[in-house]
Amino acid sequence: QVQLVESGGGLVLPGGSLRLSCAASGSISFSYPMGWYRQAPGKQRELVATIARGSSPNYADSAKGRFTISRDYAKNTVHLQMNSLKPEDTAVYYCNYLHANRNYWGQGTQVTVSS
Repeated sequence: QVQLVESGGGLVLPGGSLRLSCAASGSISFSYPMGWYRQAPGKQRELVATIARGSSPNYADSAKGRFTISRDYAKNTVHLQMNSLKPEDTAVYYCNYLHANRNYWGQGTQVTVSS
């Protein structure tokens, strides 16, 4: 059984930064991707960034140049450093692990970018 627990969300001013963390427990394979998705009110859940051992990180166009994903394989954690945040980044951010065509999700953490 895989469990994912996010932390690090909050309220930030436009142009500010936040760092999200996700701690995974259970059977996690380094070769399968972990990452972040987000869902804004009234919108579908969308990819933000994913990372797997042996592959380059994958970013949504909206995240390129501003967000950095990293993964600590020893600790089974994945982080998302978000800089230059914009109001349109406001959403619930979900940690994700994809293994054998099955998606595992965390409970989500709210990120609000507002003045």
